[in-house]
Amino acid sequence: MENIKKKNKRYKLCLERLPADENDVSVSDKLELDFENHDDIFKIIELIKAKDLFIKSSDALEFAIGLKLFSEVILKNRELSLFAELKLAINEFMQKLKAL
Repeated sequence: MENIKKKNKRYKLCLERLPADENDVSVSDKLELDFENHDDIFKIIELIKAKDLFIKSSDALEFAIGLKLFSEVILKNRELSLFAELKLAINEFMQKLKAL
């Protein structure tokens, strides 16, 4: 039987530095990042928001996006010794988060 690999979802993240206030005339920095993730990040965001873990709903959004970006990089680079100590902790953390 053929092994079917789950297809990654594709995303584009746009990040722009906003002025601190109306007097801020500093140059606006912008970046765009195209990336893939094995999860539906929009679904993950909704699940995190529904858990009502944070005081501000924007914290749930930042947490979900940051966690998915971070954990996917670890998965893609699992052989790097840099992540050796984190693998077990991340695994335990994800299980705890999913159980909430």
